[in-house]
Amino acid sequence: VPGTNYEMDPVKAAWDIGCIIRWLDFNDTWLAAEWGHPSDNLGGILAVADYLSRVNIANSKTPLLMQDVLTAMIKAHEIQGILALENAFNQVGLDHVILVKVATTAVVSKMLRANNNQIIDALSQAWVDGQSLRTYRHAPNAGSRKSWAAGDATSRGVRLAMMTMQGEMGLPSALTAPVWGFNDVLFGGNSMQIKQNYGSYVMENILFKISYPAEFHAQTAVECALKLHSQIKNRLDEIDKIVLTTQKSAIRIISKVGTLNNPADRDHCLQYMAAVGLAFGALTAEHYENSFHANNPIIDKLRDKMEVEEDKRYSQEYLDPNKRSIANAIQVFFKNGDITEKVEVEYPVGHHRRRQEGIALLEQKFYANLQTRFPESRCEKIMNLCKDQEQLVNTPVNEFMELFVIS
Repeated sequence: VPGTNYEMDPVKAAWDIGCIIRWLDFNDTWLAAEWGHPSDNLGGILAVADYLSRVNIANSKTPLLMQDVLTAMIKAHEIQGILALENAFNQVGLDHVILVKVATTAVVSKMLRANNNQIIDALSQAWVDGQSLRTYRHAPNAGSRKSWAAGDATSRGVRLAMMTMQGEMGLPSALTAPVWGFNDVLFGGNSMQIKQNYGSYVMENILFKISYPAEFHAQTAVECALKLHSQIKNRLDEIDKIVLTTQKSAIRIISKVGTLNNPADRDHCLQYMAAVGLAFGALTAEHYENSFHANNPIIDKLRDKMEVEEDKRYSQEYLDPNKRSIANAIQVFFKNGDITEKVEVEYPVGHHRRRQEGIALLEQKFYANLQTRFPESRCEKIMNLCKDQEQLVNTPVNEFMELFVIS
């Protein structure tokens, strides 16, 4: 498990790695009819790749290379992302981690040398496995489960793949069986829609979370808030109202009023994140903690003054495959009639359209995270390896993972 000295079986390791990847929701995002974070699948991919490499070495065989990990990662991104383009599991109350389970099951089965029929058998098990509800992502039940649900899903994918390789049979009409199949039981009688080939579209257009540990629909709102901070920081008590203009998905997922019960509730509240950005000019993980919230009543005062509006253009361009914007705008109105400019940001840092700007910041983020666990010499070694593509893809997986063990 990277950043620790824990050695575990691949199912438990997938859980732990998956939880580390998802904690604070600060890695990547895919937004379509369904939402998600394809990097969640790395929990299962890394665990199984390391496991297989060690088994191979113990049997005098060659270990897997990081090229195998990257290939599996691209496949998992494509499976989860393409399925998400047209299929809104959220509309029937299911959580998007169903796609983590499905994608992990598929690629891990392949890593375990499953043939085509075995992969289909494993996938049938994933679809009938009983799926997570979005209950834990919405008030009044929002809580920490949303931070470990993906780890649970990628771990379950590993388990189902391994069971299949041990001879577990599949279910030939898992999706389509009348009455008892997934489509009728959990998908409102609808069938799965796939209108795009599996290639590299998702990996090329993935959204990186770089600037703030904020749910992605709020990333540009926080950027707007930070741009306004210097203009309003000394006039917070003079504010009459704050208008947040956003897209339909943000309203559906993260627009919240009333009491926020815990950090998990706050990091999925558009108004809370915007308020912190406006008042403090920053947004970090610490800003979601109970103590910070309790000690800064200005946050809720600003939330109470917020009006959230949908811009139809934002909603349309959010779904446009040639744009995929995640736009927000903020304008502040004061009691004396003064009005700030309407600050608008359509594409967050980390979006494909800001890739060049984002990569340098992504490298800084990666290095800063390494420094929280490793001495400087190790940080430099890992960083140099990851920036050298030829060396990285030819590195045995077990050697790569050993670099992330703490002493």
